[in-house]
Amino acid sequence: MALDDTTLNDIIETFEFLDDWEDRYRMIIDLGKKLVPLAPDEMTDAFKVRGCQSQVWLVPTTDADGCIHFRGDSDAHIVKGLVALMIVVFSGKTGAEIAAIDAKAILDQLGLAAHLSPMRANGLFSMVERIQEIAGSGAK
Repeated sequence: MALDDTTLNDIIETFEFLDDWEDRYRMIIDLGKKLVPLAPDEMTDAFKVRGCQSQVWLVPTTDADGCIHFRGDSDAHIVKGLVALMIVVFSGKTGAEIAAIDAKAILDQLGLAAHLSPMRANGLFSMVERIQEIAGSGAK
């Protein structure tokens, strides 16, 4: 299954089915494996997410309908999976739709904030802030 075929509901249902956090982490890592790798020229400061312990890049594009699509990558397996999760949550939506998403509620529903290290949780919220910043300014 490609990342494009994955929905937030799929992820929530899988998390509810998996009792063990090790299994949930494996699922997040597997989600990251579905990302199409970025080209080296996309891994630049212009696309880098600040505030993440690992290297994280998010590349936005806007389609003709005004929907913003994100591609991303990271140098760490679990973080790459978190990037993929953020892409599932936010990609393909307009700036207004992105602004209306309560990412904290979604992450709380998944239990992620409570089960990530403080540094990873801060990095995850840095990704959310960057996505919302991109959505507010419009992507190119």
